[in-house]
Amino acid sequence: MSVEPIDYLDLTRKALRGVMSESLSHAVENGLVGEQHFYITFRTNLRGVVMPDWLQEQYPEEMTIVVQHEYWDLAVMPDRFSIGLSFSSRQVTLVVPFAAVKTFADPSVNFQLDIPPGGLDQEVEPMASTSDDNAETDADEIEETSDGSESPSQEATVVSLDAFRKK
Repeated sequence: MSVEPIDYLDLTRKALRGVMSESLSHAVENGLVGEQHFYITFRTNLRGVVMPDWLQEQYPEEMTIVVQHEYWDLAVMPDRFSIGLSFSSRQVTLVVPFAAVKTFADPSVNFQLDIPPGGLDQEVEPMASTSDDNAETDADEIEETSDGSESPSQEATVVSLDAFRKK
């Protein structure tokens, strides 16, 4: 019988993703308090990430979303979360596997998790193309309204952090 050594890096990844999952679940149950908000940076090119093609083209490798004042239908599942946000006045629902998340932060309390790649990432492969691949895989996850926008009728402000980075 062969005994595998303890994989501390994998244990750390699971713990960090657990903190993120619990934080998002807390927001689902209680909302965000005061100035509390989340920055979530994730890889957009991994299988399991569901987003419209036009948004995938704009953010082919990664993007950061801000969860603060206006979002809807935040749902946390064991391996992913989904959230409704507005991009350029177009409402969409994103589905993000925890394995795709690179950083999770709550700037209101100076808290940030940098999640090392690997672990679950080995099960989530990069997508072959950005065209219809994710639309076919999880098309039922994104609902369109009669006016062509996607998901519910609230609006959120999403800011790309690239504009604030030092050059």
